[in-house]
Amino acid sequence: MPNALSKTARHVWALLTPKPMAERVDMSGRNVIVTGASPHSLGYETARILASWGASVVATSRRHVAAAEELLKDDLRRSGVDENNIAVRPLDLCDSDSISDFATWYRGSHDGKLHVLVNNAGILKDVLIPWKKMPLTEDGFEIHWRTNYLGAFHLTSLLLPLLKQSGLESGDARVVNVSSHLHDQGRNEDLFNDEKTYHSLSAYGRSKLAMVHFSREIERRFSKDYNLHSMAVHPGSVDTNMTRVEMPEGKIGNAWRWIGSAMAPLIMLHRTHGAQTTVMCASQSPLQGGQYYVRCKIAESTDESKDEVVSKQLWELSEAWVETLKKPDGGEHEQI
Repeated sequence: MPNALSKTARHVWALLTPKPMAERVDMSGRNVIVTGASPHSLGYETARILASWGASVVATSRRHVAAAEELLKDDLRRSGVDENNIAVRPLDLCDSDSISDFATWYRGSHDGKLHVLVNNAGILKDVLIPWKKMPLTEDGFEIHWRTNYLGAFHLTSLLLPLLKQSGLESGDARVVNVSSHLHDQGRNEDLFNDEKTYHSLSAYGRSKLAMVHFSREIERRFSKDYNLHSMAVHPGSVDTNMTRVEMPEGKIGNAWRWIGSAMAPLIMLHRTHGAQTTVMCASQSPLQGGQYYVRCKIAESTDESKDEVVSKQLWELSEAWVETLKKPDGGEHEQI
């Protein structure tokens, strides 16, 4: 209960006090990928801002790719920015073939250069009525774990050679992992074993705890030799398409949607404010890697997220899983 009360107090404070904003950085010449950039999402805002600062941005969306691209390009045009700074490509983090296809396309279309990867895409299912029965993806993983962590790890593994090379050439490459304050709902022991009693909120927390470990391990492995750094981010409690609850059609559903839209600004951050910490971690230099950022500054993550032995073990198990995805001829891609 004290933890819940302190979280509520911090959230109210975040709503009522001035919102920190990332300082504008000239991102010209920087190649950036932002996953999960469907309209009304944090990824959309992150991609839009970075492209408006001059970065060459590839955003991804699982659905409605053409619509997302047209909206982003229109936003850039209206702000007087070159619309060619951004493109949107399909990517489904639950589908290994989709991830491989995206990585293959990117490697062939950007001269082997990638300076920033923002692992933003994620899901949070059934906020108000959490699942009690574990939902599985087609390949047999719990859906939050597969989407929020394993998919991001797989994508990063395929793009890592580009990030390392770009870090050596430019002196600065980054992986920004969008986590959550709800990583405190995860436990290290649950990273390696399914929970005895399933709850969708704790499953979400488990996946976000893994993202903090992921950031710390990237920093330990690659910062010194390759100038590749990683940061984990809690964007705040933000009004996005992920936090919207599906409502039934008809008058009742329309009424609830109207009420939800009216109440959202009173209880949640706007997406533009929520994107600021991610944008800062993707752009500001110098910036300390291997840390957990909230409201555009370093914050404390849980003690469990700081266990280096667990971070290493999680990396090795995830790497072994990625190895199983290699094609029989061994020619699919270079691994971590």
